[in-house]
Amino acid sequence: MKHNPGFLALVESVLPQVTEVTVEQYQEAMQAWTLLDVREDSEWQNGHLPRAQHLGRGIIERDIETLFADKKTPLVLYCGGGYRSALAAYNLQVMGYSKVVSLTGGYKAWLERQLPIEHD
Repeated sequence: MKHNPGFLALVESVLPQVTEVTVEQYQEAMQAWTLLDVREDSEWQNGHLPRAQHLGRGIIERDIETLFADKKTPLVLYCGGGYRSALAAYNLQVMGYSKVVSLTGGYKAWLERQLPIEHD
């Protein structure tokens, strides 16, 4: 997907403040993390990473504290390519979440490695 320049500039402005982890880093420590898919509902329905919970980008800031009141909960966020999850991770950091990271390359990176996906 081709992204618009303003969106890319926004992502680039927050990336230095967001920790990213690779698929391999996530796999090494997956038991220690809660995995959140921040993609749209239709993307989630087409397939998602194993162990993931869905909390779409449009509602994550609104609902995160209800689902994860402990702001030290280790969270890995992913989207299609890593941009929306970086923005969401940044916002959660602003909200006080101290152990939130973004999965580099997101769902696309997972698929490129031919790792399993789930369908609900």
